[in-house]
Amino acid sequence: MQGSAPAGAFYGVGFIGAAVYFISHAIGFWMGVLGFFKALVWPAFFVYESFKHFAL
Repeated sequence: MQGSAPAGAFYGVGFIGAAVYFISHAIGFWMGVLGFFKALVWPAFFVYESFKHFAL
């Protein structure tokens, strides 16, 4: 059975970093909650911005 531990670790560290970033830039409580949910889907933001940057 092949494991995907490196991918899980990358996502976990990325989640923590994204949560800290989005929550620290929140203006109020509900923006902090929204920041937490944004941190859950940070790979989608990353891919979207990467494609936008590289004009693919």
